[in-house]
Amino acid sequence: MMNSLDELFSLRGRIGIVTGASSGLGVECARALAIAGADVALAARRGDRLGPLADAIAREYGVRAIGVQCDITVDADLDRLVAEVRERLGVADILVNNAGISPTGRAETLSREIWDGALATNLSAPMMLAQRVARGLIEKGRPGRIINMSSIYGTVASSIYRLSAYVATKAALVNLTRQLAVEWAQHGILVNAIAPGWIPTEATEAGMAKSQNRDRMERATPLGRLGLPEELRGAVIYLAGPASSYVTGTVIAVDGGYVAW
Repeated sequence: MMNSLDELFSLRGRIGIVTGASSGLGVECARALAIAGADVALAARRGDRLGPLADAIAREYGVRAIGVQCDITVDADLDRLVAEVRERLGVADILVNNAGISPTGRAETLSREIWDGALATNLSAPMMLAQRVARGLIEKGRPGRIINMSSIYGTVASSIYRLSAYVATKAALVNLTRQLAVEWAQHGILVNAIAPGWIPTEATEAGMAKSQNRDRMERATPLGRLGLPEELRGAVIYLAGPASSYVTGTVIAVDGGYVAW
């Protein structure tokens, strides 16, 4: 029975991996896991940022935190990431597939290179890393949690930016989440997704700062405002923790109601 907040949401003794954790929502996901007591590995290409971020998280929340530089589109880097986390922290039982790219461009002129790059980062990499984490858990007979970062544009189309490659990959990631949830349920590995709405980060704040874009985003959001990066933390803790023990194959929108109308 889960009769206390601690029993519902504590992640003490758990080990998480967060990709795209050198900035933005990835940092918030790593902080969320640490707030709940999990040890965490921050993974990203920009390795120079990871050490200071990991050190800050470890100091603030009293957990173990490490940085691992890697390119998630390279299989050898994924193998090294999982092995290094296992060596330094232990077997990861939480994975947050947060890393992603959002190239813009007219659909009629979008290059194959840009399309393939979006597929590699936003869809293939989450699958390949989830596969590695799940395999390690299955071999040891242990349960786990996988959280894929989708988007409001995994459900609806964008009228603000031309994002054909991005929306295609995020929609595919949603249904991949469902399929992995079905296949791995027997192993106690729960697979869910989060669909953020308009939340300014280092990667998006420039475009959102344009008055015409911000106005359209706010008018399309029932709550009437953009989100805050830290407003993602609750969904991460919930999906990673005991409270969501009967939740798998679903998508939680953190979007101020954007996809509700």
